[in-house]
Amino acid sequence: MSEERSLNFLEEIVEADLASAKHTIIHTRFPPEPNGYLHIGHAKSICLNFGLADKYGGKTNLRFDDTNPVTEDTEYVESIKADVRWLGFDWEEEHYASDYFDQLYTLAVDLINKGLAYVEDMSAEEIAASKGTPTEPGKESPARSRTIEENLRLFTAMKNGEYNDGDKVLRAKVDMASPNMHMRDPIMYRIKKTNHHRTGDKWCIYPMYDFAHGQSDSIENITHSICTLEFEVHRPLYNWYIERLATFPSKQYEFARLNLTYTVMSKRKLLQLVQENLVDGWDDPRMPTISGLRRRGFTPFSIRNFCEKIGVQRRENIIDFGLLEFCIREDLNKTANRRMVVLDPIKLIITNYPEGKSEMLKGENNPEMEDNGGYRDLPFSRELWIESEDFQEVPQKKWFRLAPEMKVRLKSAYIVQCTGFTKDAQGKVTEVLCEYIPESKSGADTSGINVKGTIHWLSIESALDAEVRLYDRLFNAENPLDEEGDFKSNMNPNSLVIIPKAKIEPDLQHALPGDQFQFIRKGYFCLDPKFSTAEKLVFNRTVTLKDAWAKMGEK
Repeated sequence: MSEERSLNFLEEIVEADLASAKHTIIHTRFPPEPNGYLHIGHAKSICLNFGLADKYGGKTNLRFDDTNPVTEDTEYVESIKADVRWLGFDWEEEHYASDYFDQLYTLAVDLINKGLAYVEDMSAEEIAASKGTPTEPGKESPARSRTIEENLRLFTAMKNGEYNDGDKVLRAKVDMASPNMHMRDPIMYRIKKTNHHRTGDKWCIYPMYDFAHGQSDSIENITHSICTLEFEVHRPLYNWYIERLATFPSKQYEFARLNLTYTVMSKRKLLQLVQENLVDGWDDPRMPTISGLRRRGFTPFSIRNFCEKIGVQRRENIIDFGLLEFCIREDLNKTANRRMVVLDPIKLIITNYPEGKSEMLKGENNPEMEDNGGYRDLPFSRELWIESEDFQEVPQKKWFRLAPEMKVRLKSAYIVQCTGFTKDAQGKVTEVLCEYIPESKSGADTSGINVKGTIHWLSIESALDAEVRLYDRLFNAENPLDEEGDFKSNMNPNSLVIIPKAKIEPDLQHALPGDQFQFIRKGYFCLDPKFSTAEKLVFNRTVTLKDAWAKMGEK
């Protein structure tokens, strides 16, 4: 059960609007541009828009802001829908800005007829130069004085394809002396003779975001248009269009976007990583994309919980990536079954265990569950795999694992005592020799022997091979974009370590893509849905058991 918390500022606005009967139903929308894959920042917006509607009995539309055919693709549309559903949300209506191209064109004509829009001949560079500076007013274009009839004729010619890209644009006639640069006769339409992923070649002029977005909100009767703080300066223009066109009075509200340490969330930079093959796609488990987090083993609950914990603020702040990792650890600790996997194996031989004998022991699936999640069979035999790091020829101080004459418990099995070891020609330990204490069996221990150390193991005769991928943070710097030089210079060279032949419990061969486990003492892992096959199992590390980065920060 979640703790009671105070209302955030958006909830206060919604409750006031409902209490005053300004609105009888709350209608929000999530409006991504289909020019890339969604990332964790979008997850915050998804949880906020859908969460507000769910809490107050309202509804949320999914609307694709597909007004730039150069960068948009159906692949991105489908990935966005899959991500929203995976997070646990569903939309009331599915729309596209392109659904409204005819209506938006009519509204643009309406502004021309009202003397509030005109066709501009200047280039983009000339328009930018004419806008002045934040402390100096802009210079009005000669085209501003065109007649309504001439503007209608030219705008129709633009629509009919009589001009090339960049030849002309349609501008709103607002205020070239406004202190808000976005109000200095902004561009409403530009020419792009490019095939659109939904409308094909029907259109060669496309509306700009500021015009299309607010009017799309109005068409859908969106009551609360929630966006990130960088759009705060766009709000006066949003209101200007709605007021001049007398459309449904949607209202825009801004909240602080999610900034996360050790991460970049610019779509342009993420696309650069993909295009330069620095990651293996948008769904690389090191990427902050929702599809990447899903493939890495993050759960919808952990991401929703993360968004709940960071809350909704009016001011920009930076959230520690460790909080996101804490949320997935907290979830998987309660839900993930335990398994034993040996990443760097050496052989352990129990010399007093009968040759040819084997037995089936019991291991808890998850001790955090009331019923331990049930039990699993653990084949046990004379020869085992253990981690090479669990043996030291000369033990360091406070060493509680294996070393000559030292005792340790084998997890869910017996206590063993090291009696010797063998090395290869290079001096590397290859075998550890032990004797076991038959009376020390876990769950039925009558030996009276207490040991401080417990290690995991696998029976050599039943263990299987699998590839294990140890994923970590993609960047070494807390803020890669603040460092001098190319942000890629801050990439973590150890963000992916591949272990081609780790040893795993035999029942892991039945794991399904996305299944999650705690590999005892090693971290949380899931079966990779992209590269794993029946012939070659691939497991991805979701997160370590503890936050190693916090310790590094303390040094």
